[in-house]
Amino acid sequence: MKIVVVGCGAMGSIYAALLSGAGHDVLAVDRSTEHVRAINDRGLRVEGASGDRVARIRAVTEIPREPADLVIVAVKAAHVASLTEPLGRLLGPDTSVLTIQNGLGSAELVAAAVGAERLAVGIAGGFGAVLRGPAHAFHNGMETIRIGAYAGLPQARLTAIVDIWAAAGFRTEAADDIVAMQWEKLICNVAYSAPCTLTGLTVGQVMEDPEIGVISRAAATEAWKVGRASGVAIRVTDPVAHVRAFGSRIPNAKPSMLQDHENRRPSEIDVINGAVPREAGKLGLEAPVNMTLTYLVRQLERGFT
Repeated sequence: MKIVVVGCGAMGSIYAALLSGAGHDVLAVDRSTEHVRAINDRGLRVEGASGDRVARIRAVTEIPREPADLVIVAVKAAHVASLTEPLGRLLGPDTSVLTIQNGLGSAELVAAAVGAERLAVGIAGGFGAVLRGPAHAFHNGMETIRIGAYAGLPQARLTAIVDIWAAAGFRTEAADDIVAMQWEKLICNVAYSAPCTLTGLTVGQVMEDPEIGVISRAAATEAWKVGRASGVAIRVTDPVAHVRAFGSRIPNAKPSMLQDHENRRPSEIDVINGAVPREAGKLGLEAPVNMTLTYLVRQLERGFT
């Protein structure tokens, strides 16, 4: 199968390497010329929970006019809007698209660009992924990737996507309710993304810190309450237990938001912690914990320019 991974950062590198190892023809697209050059020169190395491998794949910096069987959109949420036109170059009559981002709102943008009838939405569990250098990714976890149809994607095509990932060595699960799936991950993201970013602590350190841990749990509980008030069928009954179970599997991980700040890059704060007060406002509610965390992260990011 011809697979194009758009956004070959830490997570995209894991997707590309394992899918290539399963025998697929994988093309990686990434904006970093250094990363792309290294992949083409020496292959893409991925090590950690999935083992240690070097995948010999092609990599380019711009999306080519090259229709694929499966397109995986793995860029961060802030970059999704810039792909609405270029993604069309990868679409053939039977192309399926899988978009995997943190937070809320990205799937709607991708659906508008490629057509809701060909789109699946994925949520990755804890991977603790990081780029250790050009063409070198590491991950200290490998939790379930849940995949569901956005709207109108035939069940057979969804099943085929799930099976492709499972055969490549990923834990996969088909999801019936992608909105609930996104909120259940969001609850975990808000617990660790901003708190780790503001303190420089790892996930495990935030969990156990006597002061920051309180804020982390409050952010998760607030997101859970807003999701339930929005009518989302969240399966989680105890948000604190939910985020502690998530964090306990990747205690040494640094969330991607913290990695962005370490490299002085703007983060996904607006679609993670920032999504909670935005959704609360639609209901006439407030979400002061996540609003405060969002404002503090934004303040730090003003100094990046």
